[in-house]
Amino acid sequence: MELNWTWRALPPQSEVHEYASQLGIDTLTSTLLLQRGLADFQSAKEYFNPSLEQLHDPFEMADMAKATERLSKALADGEQILIYGDYDVDGTTSVALVYGFLSELCTRLHYYIPDRYTEGYGVSRKGIDQAKELGVSLIISLDCGVKDISNIRYAADLGIDFIVCDHHLPSQEAHPAYALLDPKRADCNYPYKELSGCGVGFKLMQALCLQQGIDLELLFDFLDLAAISIAADIVPITGENRVLASEGLKRINQSARPGVKALIQVADFHKELSISNLVFGLAPRINAAGRIAHGQRAVDLLLTQEDNLATSIAQEINQHNLSRREFDSQITQEALDMIATQYQLFEPSSTVLFKEDWHKGVVGIVASRCIEQFYRPTIILTRSHNVASGSARSVDGFDVYAAIESCKDLLLQFGGHQHAAGLSLEIHQVEEFRKRFDQAVKERIHPDSKQPRLWIDLSIDPKEINFRLYRIIQRMAPFGPGNMQPVFCCDKITPSSPRLLKEEHIKFSIKVADGTLIDAIGFGMKHHYDLLNSGQTIDLCFQLQMNEFQGRQSLQLLIKDLRPSVDQH
Repeated sequence: MELNWTWRALPPQSEVHEYASQLGIDTLTSTLLLQRGLADFQSAKEYFNPSLEQLHDPFEMADMAKATERLSKALADGEQILIYGDYDVDGTTSVALVYGFLSELCTRLHYYIPDRYTEGYGVSRKGIDQAKELGVSLIISLDCGVKDISNIRYAADLGIDFIVCDHHLPSQEAHPAYALLDPKRADCNYPYKELSGCGVGFKLMQALCLQQGIDLELLFDFLDLAAISIAADIVPITGENRVLASEGLKRINQSARPGVKALIQVADFHKELSISNLVFGLAPRINAAGRIAHGQRAVDLLLTQEDNLATSIAQEINQHNLSRREFDSQITQEALDMIATQYQLFEPSSTVLFKEDWHKGVVGIVASRCIEQFYRPTIILTRSHNVASGSARSVDGFDVYAAIESCKDLLLQFGGHQHAAGLSLEIHQVEEFRKRFDQAVKERIHPDSKQPRLWIDLSIDPKEINFRLYRIIQRMAPFGPGNMQPVFCCDKITPSSPRLLKEEHIKFSIKVADGTLIDAIGFGMKHHYDLLNSGQTIDLCFQLQMNEFQGRQSLQLLIKDLRPSVDQH
């Protein structure tokens, strides 16, 4: 699929030079910082040196004092407490963090993960009933609860208080929770709005530490879990998330807990882990527990202190991930075939597919795969308890949640955010929903969201590609939404020695400073091979990375896209 090359806006050269002089850096680094909104010495210092001292006061969050007082009372009075979390990575890491930390302070503690297939997303009545049977009087919900108004009201009627820790957008309806911690509340003045669900749970534990004089270092030992949640939930790695992710990565790489260490082993990682490794290596395995079996196994893994048990559970979860991949591959092909058949006579603005026997645990992944081939908002539905249930994924710049919400009269349930959502509806309503949703997308989508976009930070001269530039880029990590690894462009490049690897990937060399050759590699880009052998010069977009082979390190360009040089079009 052809990418729309889009250059990020360049700051005025006068600002670039003034900022470079002020910080004692080169103009390239100055430009990259200004593009990220880091326009003064203090913000640049905090960016390059994320520190736990930069964390905000948790009591700035609405209802935090109330939540902490209620939790403190429960601990002091020996109440039974239940930690309740969603079955995805953010939910399971949240439960492991809060349960793991509180278990240092009390023993009358339980945790609960709902079953994806029998209970679905959010706070369930089954979970509340089980809490009642256990004599629980306080439930802390993590990464869910903000939308579960009727069920939390049901809990209140049973004499169970709720502290909700969530990061999804609340509704306008009054909430029955004893305390609702959500930085996205309209009346919440907390200075950072983009915490993960696990991040909100962390802030509650931080507040408890401050109130009771507990050493914060005991809590900071759980930051590895916060980092995994931030990576997996695709929240911006800016501000407080940047601090939590950075500190969490240090702990993962220096002293990983047994469950995380076992996941690293089954994922076959041997180098220092990055956010990308968490996203594509650890998170899918943690998610696979809830997709194929039960999310509680992920919490069991993250909480265990026994190496042998951790290894056993990690291998079990890894097998679930292999099964997930098989379902993913098979259903994706079926979905692509359906698109080719159902949509061949017209060009829709969206994709909505339904098949009764698709595995519910992978429909969100399949939606993402379909977008890779057909770039438009996509919903994949399957049969679940006599209704159609599934997941939506969006394209860059389009609010899929708002489009779904416009069809809410056809739905039994829905929830999510701009980029992804879940929904259920009666099977006989699927066709009407498909038409209405497509119309909603057609009316709302901007032309720029109809083609995948490649954002380019800077055009540079190949002579600027060196180890110094690589070291600067590494100091800008961790990378993720809101702080993506810089993409550079070099134009009028003559590729040297192009070759095809495994009939799928391309590799060639380019000349940089002093005539040195640097390799460039493009995965899955065999369609460019003829261009590389045509004798034409190319414009090349890439990220700079380090390649290690037989103990030797060398710079390498990871190709994001390439095309014939502009003046040859």
